[in-house]
Amino acid sequence: MQTTIETYISPMSESELNTACRKIKHVALDMDGTIYLGSKLFPFTKRFLQSLTNAGIKYSFLTNNPTKSIKDYVEKLRNMGIEATAEEVYTTAVATIDYIKQNHPKAKRLYVLGTPSMIEEFKTAGFEMTADDPSDKPDLLVVAFDTTLEYKRFCRAAWWASQGIGYIATNPDRVCPTDQEVILIDCGSMCECIYHATGRRPDIVIGKPNPDMLRCIMTKYGLAEDEVAMCGDRIYTDVATARNAGALGVLVLSGETTLETAMNSDPQPPITALNVEEFGKLLISSRS
Repeated sequence: MQTTIETYISPMSESELNTACRKIKHVALDMDGTIYLGSKLFPFTKRFLQSLTNAGIKYSFLTNNPTKSIKDYVEKLRNMGIEATAEEVYTTAVATIDYIKQNHPKAKRLYVLGTPSMIEEFKTAGFEMTADDPSDKPDLLVVAFDTTLEYKRFCRAAWWASQGIGYIATNPDRVCPTDQEVILIDCGSMCECIYHATGRRPDIVIGKPNPDMLRCIMTKYGLAEDEVAMCGDRIYTDVATARNAGALGVLVLSGETTLETAMNSDPQPPITALNVEEFGKLLISSRS
């Protein structure tokens, strides 16, 4: 079993790897655990993004974390020294709003477990939030990663799940990466709690590995599947999204996933890199 990695590993041959990397025109980047950890930007992130720009490769930021609005994420990136536009950031909150409007056009009243920033984004999109009251029945239940979670509201969400109304989860992540000595319980774990209490799972989970977020990028920029790479620190979300969308999956070891987990994965990620900078070097060298 390999226990260390200096740059990258891949189950592909060198020729196959170069061909796959040479086709890439756009890199979809996970955020926490990939370009930063918690509140700290990785020292290699700016060099990596500049190398993509120099090579004419576009990039977007895709996150399963809906706790912040698009505006908040743009501001967070700017405070870290990364200039990003709202069009370059796509969160599961926005993806959930898009899904509801497309698939539940009559749904207007929602019971949402989410942060104030996320709830404000839903209100701006035209939705009304229902109260923690059994007489105030919502059209849909939405459960998200909620760092402001209140126990009584959690119990109300379980109640609505038990009553059979439409139930949507923003993302499947069990934990959120952090640079602090704590485990941040994420949406997937919250949904498991509701399942153990009610016997019901979400009707749909919107975020990665659901490929729709990545397909939106392909449609937006007119890209073929093999012209897009999805890069992130999780096999079960980031790499799985790439596989489900037909894109190139790239695992980085700067966040949640260990090398041992990557090596034991079946199938293994097409590329496992130490970090995004090492993946960037692969992209650049494939064009030489």
